[in-house]
Amino acid sequence: MADDEEDEGPAVELGEGEPVEGAPLARVASRLTWGAKKSAIVDREGETTIRTPDGPQEVGDVLDEVDVPYFETRQEFTDEVRAVIGTGPVPTAED
Repeated sequence: MADDEEDEGPAVELGEGEPVEGAPLARVASRLTWGAKKSAIVDREGETTIRTPDGPQEVGDVLDEVDVPYFETRQEFTDEVRAVIGTGPVPTAED
């Protein structure tokens, strides 16, 4: 049965356009240990570029707009970041 699954190909077809700049927020959050101070996150991931609906942004710039000094959980971190960057489709190409 595993051989049949391998022949099916990827579950999601990937486009052939330009790659989207930046990392998904979830990937950045998964590299951190929780609870975490905002300053420690900025030190470690502040220059990392993440994908946002308004285009790529650095984590440190986004966290400058967050008032929470300490994130107890990954969910709290992602919720606060999404409150700043918003949710929605990430642009894939300049028109």
